[in-house]
This record gives sequence, C-alpha cells and structure tokens, in this order.
Amino acid sequence: MTRFNFDVITLFPKAFELINNLGVITRALEKNLINVNLHDLREYGEGNYRQVDDKPYGGGSGMVLKPEPIYKAHDSINKLPNSKTLLMTPQGKVLKQQDLLRWSSLDQLIIICGQYEGFDERVRCLADEEVSIGDYVLSGGEIPAISIINGLTRLLPGTLGAPGSLIDESHNSSLLEYPHYTRPRVFKNMKVPDVLISGNHKEIKLWREEQKLKRTFNRRKDLMKRPPPN
Repeated sequence: MTRFNFDVITLFPKAFELINNLGVITRALEKNLINVNLHDLREYGEGNYRQVDDKPYGGGSGMVLKPEPIYKAHDSINKLPNSKTLLMTPQGKVLKQQDLLRWSSLDQLIIICGQYEGFDERVRCLADEEVSIGDYVLSGGEIPAISIINGLTRLLPGTLGAPGSLIDESHNSSLLEYPHYTRPRVFKNMKVPDVLISGNHKEIKLWREEQKLKRTFNRRKDLMKRPPPN
C-alpha cells in the first residue's frame, strides 16, 4: 500500500505535535498509511540569525516572510510525480470537502504555512492552489494545515474502522447529516424519535432523508439544490 506524504513548511513545527494525539491521524501514522514530514523554515533562513522575514517595501506594520527561505525549503523536498503544493492564506479559496476528496487521489501534498503579515508575493509562484479554512484571519497557517491533514487522512482507505461512516457525513453531498441518538432513550425529558426504535429500516431511512433535508434547509440553505418537501 502506498503511503500518502504530507510535507509541511512551517516556522513552528512544534505546533504539529498535536497530531500525535488525534485518534484518526495517530492510527494512520501507526499503520504507515501516511508520512508527515515537517520542514522547519528557520533552518533555511539567512545569515547567523537565520532570518526568514523582513520589513515590507513601501512601509506598513508587521513583518513579511522572505521568498528565499521558502524557495529553499520547497526545493529541498523530494517531490513525487502525483503531487501538489498548497499555500495557506486567508486570501485563498475556502476549503471544501470536495477538495479533500480530490487531493486524496494524490500521493503527496506540500503545504506552505504563512506567518506574520504574510509572505512575499513571489512565493505564490510555488503554489498549485491557495487555500483558506474560512473568512477570518489566524496568526499562521499551522492550524489550517493540521485541518487539511486531518480531513484528508480520514478519507484514505484503512484509516477509519468503519469506512461506511463516510457515506452520510455532512458535506459529502449537498445535504447535512441527519441527527444521531444513542442510549438512554429519554434524557432530560428529550426522547429518541420512535421511528429509530421501530426496527422498520425502510421508515428509518425515509426519516433520515427527511431530516437531512430539513436540517440543511434550516441551517445551510446555500448548500441545497432543491427545497425540502412540505
């Protein structure tokens, strides 16, 4: 089985220690389904102080990541034939489940994490795609990169104990996922719907489809291709 390779260029590699405590990713690492290779940008910095940033031309607040260290780090990575480079930036396209599915057919993702006030504009030339995880700004690209590693890894064969659990998940179609219930049957006067304990699998399936439509209509109308039935 071919392992999926994540190569991450980051100024803060310790941020990725988190993935060792995330069940899905930890299992994938233990099963050798993925490699997560961290490339410390500071090691490619310039001069005695390993400088990786500088003041922006034209003035302005904050510091900007220099292009040279990022290019050197990117050049140092052994690139597989079926590979893409992603640039984490709030100016990028907002991440969708379909992107994770599309990238899961690759062998490698190289992820460049932005930092500070951003990066020299010439860094964009390295990227196949620019990606954001939402319309807001974080202090760096590490959390978005971890999100991509997590979301993509769980799509890889052999990662999840029950692969069928992916089928009905939110954002795998144009509808959100239906509600789930477990024991106890009654909790704080809230009851499990009778249909779910009826044993009638046809009725249960119909109920779940109806709930998916209602939930999407109430919460994310923008995802719907058609309105729910009355």
